[in-house]
Amino acid sequence: LCAAVPLKDMKLLDVKLGQLPSWLALRDFTPGGILGAMRRGYDRYYNKYINVRKGGLGGISMVLAGYVVLSYIWSYSHLKHDRRRKYH
Repeated sequence: LCAAVPLKDMKLLDVKLGQLPSWLALRDFTPGGILGAMRRGYDRYYNKYINVRKGGLGGISMVLAGYVVLSYIWSYSHLKHDRRRKYH
């Protein structure tokens, strides 16, 4: 069988629900740790979807969809305000 992986080295999807508080306590929540995690995530995304031999539209379309969702969230309060306004 597989050797047991230390809790510190486990990915979030591999952590069981009962281990989640202990796993979160081992994370580095300093600004450098958060920036490092964001950099690793960007590198994984870039290498998986953008930096490939036979590229497709999958990675770029996900970035575009993320941009559309974020722009909607940013302008939601303005859209909500305009929704209740009567134009007659």
